[in-house]
Amino acid sequence: MLRVTKLTDYASVVLTVLASDPAAVLSASELAERAGLEAPTVAKVLKPLAQAGLVDGFRGANGGYRLARDAAEISLVEIVEAMEGPLGMTECSLHAGQCGIESSCGVRANWRRINDVVADALRGVSLAQMLGPAPRTARKGIPVQLANA
Repeated sequence: MLRVTKLTDYASVVLTVLASDPAAVLSASELAERAGLEAPTVAKVLKPLAQAGLVDGFRGANGGYRLARDAAEISLVEIVEAMEGPLGMTECSLHAGQCGIESSCGVRANWRRINDVVADALRGVSLAQMLGPAPRTARKGIPVQLANA
């Protein structure tokens, strides 16, 4: 099963808390309380989010965090990559030369296409959209045209 890590999931929760009140500067403890998470966990996710330019941190008595840009301008792929690094379904989806069977592999091109579809799907969902309820649509497959082996 493919899934994001717990920290990435928690990062999306923290960011939705910030997105729900974009003018507020919230401390890590306030974010933890509003998100229903432990303060050390929130502190742990804020560092990579700040390094990726998704949140701005402010020091001092009234310090805290707020979104660095409008929630509609932050995509899920940015959140995932801030927490986990570049999106790669397989090692060869990102880096050539990392696999001993790469030269004879018949599925690498298809994994790269699948990787691109997943990245595009995450790119197509903004943090602002995560604030609302999930759209009620019929479940349908993601169209993928695989390369001929």
